[in-house]
Amino acid sequence: MEQKLIKIVGVNGRFTHSCLALFYVRNELEKNCSIFSHEIVQFTINDNYYEMLLRITADNPRYVFFSAAIWNSSIIEKLVYDLNRCLPGCSVVIGGPQAGVLKERLKSAFCTIVRGEIEAIDPGFYEDLFSGDLKPCYEGSFFKMKERFFEYPYRDEDFGSHLKNRHIYYESSRGCPFSCTYCLSAVERGVYHKDLDTVETELTDILRYRPKVIRFIDRTFNDVSGRALAIWKFLAAQEGDTLFHFEIAPDRFTEEMFDFLTTLESGRFQFEIGIQSTNGPTLEAVQRKIDPGRVHKIVSRLSNLQNIHLHIDLILGLPFETRESFARSFADLFAMGAHYIQMGLLKILPDTPLCHNVDDFEYSHCAEPPYSILKTRWMSHDCLSELYWFSECVEKFMNNRYFVSFWRYLRVIEEDIFAFFIQLLGICRESGFFQLASTHEFMAEKLCELVVGREDRELILELLRFDWLRCGRKFLPECLSIDDSREQPRETKGHLYRTLPDELSGVYRKGNRNHFFKKSFFMRMSDPALQGIGLGTAGRSGCVCILQERDKSLHKFNRVLLF
Repeated sequence: MEQKLIKIVGVNGRFTHSCLALFYVRNELEKNCSIFSHEIVQFTINDNYYEMLLRITADNPRYVFFSAAIWNSSIIEKLVYDLNRCLPGCSVVIGGPQAGVLKERLKSAFCTIVRGEIEAIDPGFYEDLFSGDLKPCYEGSFFKMKERFFEYPYRDEDFGSHLKNRHIYYESSRGCPFSCTYCLSAVERGVYHKDLDTVETELTDILRYRPKVIRFIDRTFNDVSGRALAIWKFLAAQEGDTLFHFEIAPDRFTEEMFDFLTTLESGRFQFEIGIQSTNGPTLEAVQRKIDPGRVHKIVSRLSNLQNIHLHIDLILGLPFETRESFARSFADLFAMGAHYIQMGLLKILPDTPLCHNVDDFEYSHCAEPPYSILKTRWMSHDCLSELYWFSECVEKFMNNRYFVSFWRYLRVIEEDIFAFFIQLLGICRESGFFQLASTHEFMAEKLCELVVGREDRELILELLRFDWLRCGRKFLPECLSIDDSREQPRETKGHLYRTLPDELSGVYRKGNRNHFFKKSFFMRMSDPALQGIGLGTAGRSGCVCILQERDKSLHKFNRVLLF
């Protein structure tokens, strides 16, 4: 008897991503319907569409399973229509957050949708799969199962094939303790935690393959602080350079957690912290229960550790958020000192509580995924448009390692950062910035244009030069060139060559002294600038030397010496 084929298809946002759901589905199919053979197929949203279709239809599958989300549902919709044309005998099964929406849009094409988790689906689904007589819809709820449990999704062979050179997604808990109205997690309450022994065993298996990144998809990883700390300690004790990514609630940190995090090796952990807004009425409207003052203290404290990459989220377009309150929220987040501020546009996701209040809030949003808002009761379309480009400006200039000292300086002097970026946005629009490649040099030029006329312009230029050079640049671009009336880098280098000893412990030996001077960059900096970069010299200038080798900081900057 010829074995029938099921293809389990994921369409990811980028190549480094993987789709965890595919592996859960494969394992459940093998347990409950072993008569079929199974093949996992992963694409990205940027792949050639026709080639995607050809790969799916190859070998004439009997069933094709899709995992549908807002970033891929438009592509999946097209694929389902064309699969019907290519393989009329092939049935389609769609799961994931967008399954219900696609069912409504695909009325003319036969497909079955699965609502809920695959582990919770009634056994009748597999019987119907075997008989070829699928119903239009199957439902299951993990939190209504008598015995809640989800298995380890991966096998040894996955790491050399489906997961090769990709981020590994891991789930140590399922569900969310919060009920934010814009999020699908608000639809069903409850949290289930795997026991710690199981988590450690599964992570040990994954770490054997030394992945670059393991992303915990737990909606609130530190929901139970003691459990989170135990997992952190376990991971920190493992050898290797894997980066571990966690979604963190900022108000669930304990002193014991901070005590541990101070000992952590730099660059091993990355925290994503969903703040979304600091406006009280907004937080209340979306049922986001946080204390902005406490959040500020926690994130600032984490930032001061300088060993964990911090990614904080702000959403544009939430209820009761005006231009003014959004400006305050942005300023609040900037002051916390995180490394990355993700400023996302609100999406009106189907079936969320917020989706049912669009009329009350006078929301208008795009008809197609990802359902981005167009206007609200509190923000006109023009206002949203301006703030969208404002957010893109922040994304380009702030969310990298290019200007770290400069942003720190603006925090110290308590710059009106919203007004600063609004001015920068104006300059960027005039030059067509968003239609061009946003290189480090191009962005430095725009910042130099912006600070013309400021009393602290010379200090800012010094900081921008320093930031430029410690990113590994070997020359100063024209916009950051030093005025002829000031000491030039070649003069600084010559002075140090004449005055430094033949050997300098930990820096160079007599035999490689010339090589050290040839490969390093030297520049004199004022005392205020040195204070700004944390190398203050009590009222006098100094000479900085930027070496070729990288330091061990989060940003892996070039090492810096002060003479």
